[in-house]
Amino acid sequence: MPPPIALTIAGFDPSNGAGVTADLQVFAAHGLFGVSAITALTIQSTLGVASVEPVSAQLLTQTLDHLTSDLPPQGIKIGMLATREIVSAVDDFLQAFAYKNAAKPQIPVVLDSVLVSSSGALLLDKEGVGQLQEKLLGHVSWVTPNWAELAILTGLEVSSLAGAEAALHALGDRYPSLHAVATGGDQGGHPIDLLRTPKGEIHRFAGERVDTTSTHGTGCAFSSALLSRLVLCETPLAALAGAKKYVEGALRYAPGIGHGRGPIDLLWPLRHPPATGVETPVTP
Repeated sequence: MPPPIALTIAGFDPSNGAGVTADLQVFAAHGLFGVSAITALTIQSTLGVASVEPVSAQLLTQTLDHLTSDLPPQGIKIGMLATREIVSAVDDFLQAFAYKNAAKPQIPVVLDSVLVSSSGALLLDKEGVGQLQEKLLGHVSWVTPNWAELAILTGLEVSSLAGAEAALHALGDRYPSLHAVATGGDQGGHPIDLLRTPKGEIHRFAGERVDTTSTHGTGCAFSSALLSRLVLCETPLAALAGAKKYVEGALRYAPGIGHGRGPIDLLWPLRHPPATGVETPVTP
């Protein structure tokens, strides 16, 4: 049997810590075949993002149409979108893809709402955020913001777990079919992720704090691992818990390179045996 195909729509990070190249590694670690469509070129390293050059919406649309007509994905991860025009192009693609494949089961679509880099660089313009709120969030099945991104998406203050839960409920009220995850890895203490299901249930997922400065790309890794596990037919709760364990393992085995926030080891399940005590991804 051929492996499931997963598509990432995201930016290119030349330091290979985040973006499409990182997503492809996560897909490979889970036994999926990854394909990609680049939304923007960046100048960045472990020291931060220096510049962003978006691709044209026309080029992205042509890439997605040509690619998926030959290699239709069983799951889609969306990362950095950069501009309003690109958000609109991705939204149009999702609707067209869903229309063409209406006879098949709905595939998971995970949006990693990349709005601002950890170094402070703007990764989606103000008009793009509005387009994301007005259109795209209504056509994806999952969104995985951190607390700062959740505050931007909802216009609410998010400075506590209670505030994060309230913001998740606000998202769910506006987008009833959405699974919304508030990631807590950028908060102090033990990281706690919150999941709000379309039924309005809130689930808490506690994790372990790994003492490392190599944290570049953790958001990309989490959302791509979540998508991978959903493609492999894990339940929402199992997929989220497994994605969280996967990222913890990637942090533990980080190679320790670069002079800033170094990359994590996205291929660690292929380099280390299961006896490590960290749950390994499910493979088909």
